[in-house]
Amino acid sequence: MSELDEIVNQIEELRSSTIKVKEDKCYTNLEVVAACHELHTALDRYQGILMRVKEEDK
Repeated sequence: MSELDEIVNQIEELRSSTIKVKEDKCYTNLEVVAACHELHTALDRYQGILMRVKEEDK
């Protein structure tokens, strides 16, 4: 499995997890904030991978 496939799978899992954590909680709940932060970190890594792949293709 490629690095890109792995991060996409991780993002999907974190997205589902974040939705479950958010149920019946406000967005400022510490558990929700932590889950969102973890998802955003994965999304940042995904963007970095895409940028690197784009540079390699030049």
